[in-house]
Amino acid sequence: MTQKRYKIILNPVAGKGRAGERAGEMEALLNQRGINHDIVLTKAVGHAIELARDARREGFDTVVAAGGDGTVNEVVNGLMQSAARGETPPSLGVLSVGRGNDFSYGADVPADLEACVDALAAGKERPMDVGRITGGYYPEGRFFANGIGAGFDTIVGLEAAKMKHVHGFMAYVFGAVRTFIMYPAAPHVIVTLDGGQGGVFEQKSHQISIMNGRRMGGTFFMAPKARNWDGAFELCMAAELTRGQMVDLIGRYTKGSQAGHPGITCAKAAHYAIEAPEGGLVVHADGETICTDGRSLDIACLPSALRLVYSGEMAARFEGAMGKAE
Repeated sequence: MTQKRYKIILNPVAGKGRAGERAGEMEALLNQRGINHDIVLTKAVGHAIELARDARREGFDTVVAAGGDGTVNEVVNGLMQSAARGETPPSLGVLSVGRGNDFSYGADVPADLEACVDALAAGKERPMDVGRITGGYYPEGRFFANGIGAGFDTIVGLEAAKMKHVHGFMAYVFGAVRTFIMYPAAPHVIVTLDGGQGGVFEQKSHQISIMNGRRMGGTFFMAPKARNWDGAFELCMAAELTRGQMVDLIGRYTKGSQAGHPGITCAKAAHYAIEAPEGGLVVHADGETICTDGRSLDIACLPSALRLVYSGEMAARFEGAMGKAE
């Protein structure tokens, strides 16, 4: 049997440069596990898309995103472009060496580098849903792996990205403080689920999350029960809130306990249409800015679009915990 070939796409600036510093460790672990691989470093924004798109034609069986959520997003976009050419795209693997690693958390991929390499060596795979958002800066559409954020959390992320000397969770804390000082008005939105069959919600909303994964921002469990293989996305939508109410909800997000709050709407659907007739939307997909004054967005779940290398041990723990919770 021919040994599988793995293309490791390493973003050396992920995790504020810490991903690149671990290249030697990565190489040693891959060699120790006997994984047939090539490591390729990205050189600019968007380079990982190109590298992933061409991987099948180069004979690779699995493409591994070595970085954070932004790297995963680019690799997923490249793999989906490969699929659009009529190819069977390589499987997706991840080495979690970024900052937030939210996708990894929700996809049963370990946070520890050595455990990630062990998962690659084990080669356990399952189908993975992929999202496509159309509108804003991407009228032709952009794919995403973890989730969409609109409103407060997106503004916090943009403010956190401006921090030069503060990283990780504290960057989001300072970003949240800045956003609280500005506290933009909640836009009037109309959110239609599955063409109306799943419901239509019309209200002013300070925050909307549409999740394939479970967590955003490294800390906030916007969809704690989400499964990225069930053919649908979880909705978590906040109403128009005062600063005090938002503080309370942020605390709930860190625990994933927002369901049932009177200011929160939770639902599940495979397709979402969002209109903002009276106020523009600030939206990101996996941290990539989609628009800062959006008026109309279309979000679709593409079921089982890719194959994902995951940790069966982590998945079993999660399913066991969810079984007890339910």
